[in-house]
Amino acid sequence: MIIIPVKEGEAIDRALKRFKRKFDKVGTLREIRGRKNFVKKSTRRREELLKAKYSLSFLNSQDK
Repeated sequence: MIIIPVKEGEAIDRALKRFKRKFDKVGTLREIRGRKNFVKKSTRRREELLKAKYSLSFLNSQDK
C-alpha cells in the first residue's frame, strides 16, 4: 500500500503529484496489466532477448 503523508499547509495538488510519481515508480499498474494474461517464462524470456537485440542494433548503427 502506498502511503503519502500530507504535510501541514501542503497543497493537495502537490501531494497528489507525489502520489502519482510514487505509484509509477512502484509499478503497480504495470504488474496488474502483466498479470491480466498468463505468459510462460520461456515466452517472456524470448521477448526480452528480442527486445535487447533490437535495441542493441540501434547502438551498433550509431557506431558506424
